[in-house]
Amino acid sequence: MTTAERTFTIGELAAEAGVGVETIRFYERQGILPEPPRSASGYRRYGDVDRWRLAFILRGKALGFSLRDIGELLGAESERSIADVLRVTAARLERVEQELAELASHRDRLRSLLRTCENGDGEACLALATPDPPTI
Repeated sequence: MTTAERTFTIGELAAEAGVGVETIRFYERQGILPEPPRSASGYRRYGDVDRWRLAFILRGKALGFSLRDIGELLGAESERSIADVLRVTAARLERVEQELAELASHRDRLRSLLRTCENGDGEACLALATPDPPTI
């Protein structure tokens, strides 16, 4: 952090990012947000790089990346490669595709249930509304 760089307290950083102070501390404990230097009075002082990093973490979480994935994506430049970014991103995309397929299946079942119930077939409506038995 250069001396000309703007610094933030943990509260200022949290407010700017729209998260709680404990969220920032949690990310520090997880190792994806480095603990910043402290002022002479002992307060954490975050810089623009920390603000960028926190925004990256929050964007990654919004895309459904796990903290482990985000940690890999944020890894030290000397330790990561385009192949790492591609691998982590492709794995996340695969999970999204699986979730979409499951949601489409749920949507189709709900549509079928609505059509059946709207057509006045009470017995079929109740049968379709009954969950499938668990598989053992």
